[in-house]
Amino acid sequence: MLVGLAVLWPGGAPAHERTGVGFDRQTQDATVTKVVEVSCKEAGASGVPPTGDTSTAEGSSAVQEEKGTCKRATIRVDSGDDKGRTFTEIVQPDQSRQLHEGQEVVVAYEPSAPKDLQYSVTDINRRLPLALLAGIFALAVVVVGRMRGVMALVALAISFMVLNFFILPAILQGSNPLIVAVVGASAIMLIALYLCHGLSARTSVAVLGTLISLLLIGILGSVFIDWAALTGNTDDNTGLIHGLYPTIDMSGLLLAGVIIGSLGVLDDVTVTQTSAVWELHEANPSMGWRGLYRAGIRIGRDHIASVVNTLVLAYAGAALPLLLLFSIAQSSVGTVANSELVAEEIVRTLVGSIGLVASVPVTTALAALVVSADRPGTEPAPEASAVPARGGRGRRRKR
Repeated sequence: MLVGLAVLWPGGAPAHERTGVGFDRQTQDATVTKVVEVSCKEAGASGVPPTGDTSTAEGSSAVQEEKGTCKRATIRVDSGDDKGRTFTEIVQPDQSRQLHEGQEVVVAYEPSAPKDLQYSVTDINRRLPLALLAGIFALAVVVVGRMRGVMALVALAISFMVLNFFILPAILQGSNPLIVAVVGASAIMLIALYLCHGLSARTSVAVLGTLISLLLIGILGSVFIDWAALTGNTDDNTGLIHGLYPTIDMSGLLLAGVIIGSLGVLDDVTVTQTSAVWELHEANPSMGWRGLYRAGIRIGRDHIASVVNTLVLAYAGAALPLLLLFSIAQSSVGTVANSELVAEEIVRTLVGSIGLVASVPVTTALAALVVSADRPGTEPAPEASAVPARGGRGRRRKR
């Protein structure tokens, strides 16, 4: 992992000229200072001349806008070189995002446009509620997890640093996305597991189980992404990335996303299975590795059922608007599954689920073999027996 980080470490994301599309544009903070109602006809908000024909969506919208009441919002730019500058924007009655006085917004800036059209509202400023929610999350983790929770938050921060300062810039520089993902995921896994659970045999077994499962996910993902001819270029964002950096392997980027996305759930499964086997050994030190494996795998079967269902529902929830569009179009199941957008999610879900399922027997077997090497020692002295043994450290072997 260290060698991979040293060889692939990027010098920073390569620069490019802004396209003004999507997220690739200049933005500034702004505030809505005034909102007044005006006639849409007076404001000229209708882009389609009203003909009275409401049989089409465009015609119906144009008629409604012509007869409706729009809002003229005055927005003040609060950051950048044009701080204090104001501009107006017309908000149509059928727009999903309505503006109100005092609202903080994000505006896009296009320097090549005419002066009165250089700024436009692109989104709402959500930094305060998001920061408050993050604070509540951190507080809950620390209150319930105590020191372990603090370590988990530190590990989470380091994971984001690895993602932002290594994985993303290295991919943008043209390095193989699969190799970058494997090295980056290994770094995140090692730091997170050892930082949260300590340097012990128990944690090392979870690390080994996670690595083996990630290797399986990488192999299966590579085979089926290539076999299904998935390009990874299926929406506006991936199209923009490919346009700005044509050298990036988009199918490799898809595989990298599968590996990184599976890592978080894999950690949960491998750590839980390892802890279960260790606790079984603590409860009955005379149990051999076969008995530990059989008991641990029974726990693992329950874990598999819940985790796989969770993973599938998580991907389905993320793709719910897309699935809704297919439902509206009344497409058959075969047609929907064969489309590249849905096929990507199917491959992502099934490959990740196979890795999760495989991690249970692999990690359980490794944990049973390692912990069964610790044999119960001689009977402790009476005063020593009053102190409970600390879980996960094993017992001294017979000499």
